[in-house]
Amino acid sequence: MNAGQRRPGWWYPHIFTAGFAVVIAVNAALVYFATSTFAGLETEGAYDKGLKYNQTLAAAEAQRTLGWTATAEVGAVGLPAPGAGRTATLTVTLRDRHGGALGGLEVQAVLTRPTNAGHDREMRLEDLGGGRYGATVDLPMPGQWDLRVDAAGAAGTYRLAKRVMLP
Repeated sequence: MNAGQRRPGWWYPHIFTAGFAVVIAVNAALVYFATSTFAGLETEGAYDKGLKYNQTLAAAEAQRTLGWTATAEVGAVGLPAPGAGRTATLTVTLRDRHGGALGGLEVQAVLTRPTNAGHDREMRLEDLGGGRYGATVDLPMPGQWDLRVDAAGAAGTYRLAKRVMLP
């Protein structure tokens, strides 16, 4: 071998080192994004909710045999300034199995932001007559909201869960 010539395979350790450097860089990026980008909600009391699964199924069956139906509408009131919250109207219509209006119920509603904690709104809906219940609520931002409506009367209880969009 000549004095100025390198040995065959001299670059193998450099390839080995570069491969480890790539793996470490990718893992570091994944760790960074995994710990800095989560904006969702965690389920509180997941274990307890799991234990109550059979009760949830029984309540759903009771609701199905009741035969009530509900429709819900959420609409913005006016056009707010960009980036500002907005006032919305929530209207829920409840009907019995024959299409008759259900009046005299206690109706509660909860609007939850699915991607940001701390913006939930709870309200009692007023009886507007003809099976319609409504309220006005101030929401901090437009977009998707999860609506849960609970109606209770002498005949039974009804729950509506729906994702709504506020423009």
